[in-house]
Amino acid sequence: MSNKVRIDLEFPIHASPSFLFQYISTPDSMGEWFADNVNSRGKKYIFMWNDVEEVAERIGQKTDSFIRFKWEEDEDDDTFFEFRIEVDDLTKDVSLLVVDFAEEDEVEESKMFWENQIAELKHVIGG
Repeated sequence: MSNKVRIDLEFPIHASPSFLFQYISTPDSMGEWFADNVNSRGKKYIFMWNDVEEVAERIGQKTDSFIRFKWEEDEDDDTFFEFRIEVDDLTKDVSLLVVDFAEEDEVEESKMFWENQIAELKHVIGG
């Protein structure tokens, strides 16, 4: 059992929930910002960074709301990474919430990774 720490990050995004959901859930769109290349077979998603392949299983999804993945190599049953779309009832502002888990000494590195990836997502969608 590892001692992974939960990381919760929130990013304001100027895009509709349905448009944003496409970018956090479809392999082609995820390949534009999250990884160099993304393929999927059913619930299995294959993410490529440089020549490194990482496989995750989609373990939860609600259209235009959230998608949750679990890394195949992660033996900790309680860990996952998730993209959740939230819309403020009053302002209608859209935020992308990212949940991830990292070893205690990798939390800052993980936050930087997500900040970079979401900056790339915003660049790609113009949000």
